[in-house]
Amino acid sequence: MAATVPLRRDVPIEHTWDASSVFASDTQWEEAIAKVHADLAGVSKFHGHITTSAAALLAWFTLQEDLIRQVMHIWIYASMFHEVDTADGSAAAKQARASGLYAKFAAATAFAEPELLAAPPETLESLRADPSLSVYGHYFDELLRRKEHVRSAEVEEVLGLAMEPFETASGIHGILSDADLKFEPKSGPLEQEITQGTIGTLLSSPDRETRRIAWETYSDAYLAHKHSMAACIAAGIQQNVLRARVHRYSSSLEAALAPGNIPTQVFHSLIDAFKRRLPLWHRYWDLRRRALKVDKLHVYDIKAPLSQANPSISFEQSMKWICEGMAPLGTAYVEAMRRGVAEQRWVDKFPNHGKRMGAFSSGSQGTHPFILMSYDDSIYDLSTLAHELGHSMHSYHTWQTQPPAYADYGMFVAEVASNFNQALVRDYLFKTQLDRDFQIALIEEAMANFHRYFFIMPTLARFELEIHERVERGEALTADTLIDLMAALFAEGYGDKVEFDKERIGITWAEFPTHLYSNFYVYQYATGIAGAHALAEGVAAGTPGAKDRYLDFLRAGSSRYELDVLKSAGVDLSTPVPVEKAFDSLAGMVDRLESLLF
Repeated sequence: MAATVPLRRDVPIEHTWDASSVFASDTQWEEAIAKVHADLAGVSKFHGHITTSAAALLAWFTLQEDLIRQVMHIWIYASMFHEVDTADGSAAAKQARASGLYAKFAAATAFAEPELLAAPPETLESLRADPSLSVYGHYFDELLRRKEHVRSAEVEEVLGLAMEPFETASGIHGILSDADLKFEPKSGPLEQEITQGTIGTLLSSPDRETRRIAWETYSDAYLAHKHSMAACIAAGIQQNVLRARVHRYSSSLEAALAPGNIPTQVFHSLIDAFKRRLPLWHRYWDLRRRALKVDKLHVYDIKAPLSQANPSISFEQSMKWICEGMAPLGTAYVEAMRRGVAEQRWVDKFPNHGKRMGAFSSGSQGTHPFILMSYDDSIYDLSTLAHELGHSMHSYHTWQTQPPAYADYGMFVAEVASNFNQALVRDYLFKTQLDRDFQIALIEEAMANFHRYFFIMPTLARFELEIHERVERGEALTADTLIDLMAALFAEGYGDKVEFDKERIGITWAEFPTHLYSNFYVYQYATGIAGAHALAEGVAAGTPGAKDRYLDFLRAGSSRYELDVLKSAGVDLSTPVPVEKAFDSLAGMVDRLESLLF
């Protein structure tokens, strides 16, 4: 009999995140929506007037920032119900209303940047020089940098209105994946029910048959809906191409990287380094095969435990070790993190039916950071918790420090903060948990993290680039062509060291219903882990100034360009050096694992 996963209504409240800290009730949420509608009605009075004086522009910025704060709180509250139970119709309706409100806000405020850029240069320079607007200096720099890509107020308004319908493709894919797919083993039930929240645990089972059944069942569920999901992702890519062309970018890749002022060469340099280092992955697959004593390694063996005593780690123990591991950043950092989890209920902890796959951190200025995950007492979920707390503490420091104009940050820096926490906690555990089996498990966790960020994600990035380029050339995307492309890319990565099941490996793209709709997001996992390891090395070693530089990085928000913020912290991701050094660290992990196993 498979261990059952609870329904959402049966999850104890202390294990859930605290939506009431955002709005005390649905009634208060409805009142906030009504207020936004009323405030949006007053936006029109600013049309044609925001450049008439510094006072007028400051009044506009103040209103706009207040609106985005209100809209984000409304959206976050709705998402906190929908993400934990995607089959709940009332929660889905909340989410749809919040998304529609955001689109209305985007459309109503779309006139502002075109109007600013239409002002005579001397007017803009005069406004920028006014002391009351001094905080917006970087905003003006950023606006002028994008000038040739900002369209008329009418065009930007249409794009704003299109935000909600443009979310349909990813929304359908997500609902299929999280709510409608049925994972029913053909070979009989497993000891644990297969859900989005338990698949990781099952693929880490010491029993090979359990892993095989779980992997095949999971893949087959996606294959059964491959045409629907292919139609969704094709629509998502077409939308990216449309937006890039409307904003006059030469490619979807350039359009995706331009907001962060990141040269496309950073993307291509990562992919080149990844392809050069594929033999290291081939070596690791063979090491796993030998350690597991199997004739041929399968994909479902990649997370199989190599130790006979894989540690079981409670959520409370994980938090204790994470706090101890992050101690080099100081008492204030650790206490804010501990209080957030233990007292303020930042984390929605455990699996339940309908809960969205994976893990993430969310929130906005004026709320707590919030984390969704499906903790399962494994060393992998200790690492996931550390990762998401890295995101949350990045947000916490930014929101505490920056004005509303810079209270967000790009994904390029976000993945540095999350992987930094994993690296620092892992370093602490390597130094304090000296049992051989624990050391092996810790290396396996590190390798699983590298596998996701330095193997899966670069492979998905190559896939993403190719499907965008196909659409840009006018070619069609179908389920079979997507499977063929994905399978071909993984064939390079696995070489002749992994048994190849083309259809099940080729459907991997469908198993990422969020990432591949986020427009060249996935490559940033790899650059992020490279930057994180470089910065964590200095902090762990107690290098003078390293801690303070890192905390300044967390506080920077979007007040400077992302590459510049990282350079100030001590790593230059505009060059391939950090990526190559991270691959060297990965090679060292493989060496260390081999020495422990043989």
